[in-house]
Amino acid sequence: MGKPDISIGFAPGPLALDAAVLAEKLGYEKYWLYDSAAIWEDVWITMALVAERTDRMGLGTAVLVPNLRHVMTTASAILTIERMWPGRLTLGLGTGFTARRVLGQGAVPWAQMSLYVKQLKALLRGDLVEIDGKVCQMIHHPEMALARPLEVPIILSALGPKGQKITRDIADGLMMLGKGDGTWNEFVQMAHGTVLEDDESAYSERVIEAAGPWWVMSHHSSWEVSPERLEKVPGGDLYLEQLQADQGEDSHHLAVHEGHATHVNSRDRILIEAAGPNFDWNKSWVGDPAYIRNKIAEASESGTTEIIYNPAGPDPLREIEAFAKAAIV
Repeated sequence: MGKPDISIGFAPGPLALDAAVLAEKLGYEKYWLYDSAAIWEDVWITMALVAERTDRMGLGTAVLVPNLRHVMTTASAILTIERMWPGRLTLGLGTGFTARRVLGQGAVPWAQMSLYVKQLKALLRGDLVEIDGKVCQMIHHPEMALARPLEVPIILSALGPKGQKITRDIADGLMMLGKGDGTWNEFVQMAHGTVLEDDESAYSERVIEAAGPWWVMSHHSSWEVSPERLEKVPGGDLYLEQLQADQGEDSHHLAVHEGHATHVNSRDRILIEAAGPNFDWNKSWVGDPAYIRNKIAEASESGTTEIIYNPAGPDPLREIEAFAKAAIV
């Protein structure tokens, strides 16, 4: 199999434009923007500004969540991006680990996801669509928007078998953290971690700040399923105690997601420090350039067609550049 495309995932915010310009200069293929209104700035406004500042890179959403935006609103945003920057957009959607959880809500059911995608495709075709019991249609005047039909690639984030089965039926590919199984035409693998400097410890303060935000996400996920799960991990009891002290019972979900995917917060530090100086980076890509290239080769052999590297920490521009030196040749 050929080498996967190397892309970037980034949170809409103050550094998003600088990161995009740098990523394009370094040869990244796509620039995927996260979407969670409670912790990041707006994905579509940021995407438009990124598109103005760049020329070549593809643009993607990683990922939009049904019911946070009316399907007609999403269709109109797609129409706008496609008119102004045709052929650059890939739409990523998911059921909402962060964007829903940070609101204290559960993930969107897959039946709702399926309906949303089908409605969205129908709107972009120009069809009449029943939405919330009423007939809807994109009725833009020909002078006010692109003509329909319009198609954009759709990638779904799906971890379990039910979601993946639905994804095969309604989408163009799959996005997830793990490796592929060789059965997908488009398999987008999300990766996170940091490239080590010469002779740098994998547990230095810089590395912990850069790779820690994604390392603790598994603990955030455990808390979402059942807070009692954290009682079984080192530092979990103290983490839960601090959570209780920092936020009221009805707003724990706010504290858990502070800095989610970008920065290590003080409670996350409890879990990192309790794990000890030699804790396992688990699924994080933390290693020297040769290690990173080996991980890319493994991903390619498993059927991955694109890798989204998700830099984090206080200096994401450094992470983008270091990863490019290791991964893009």
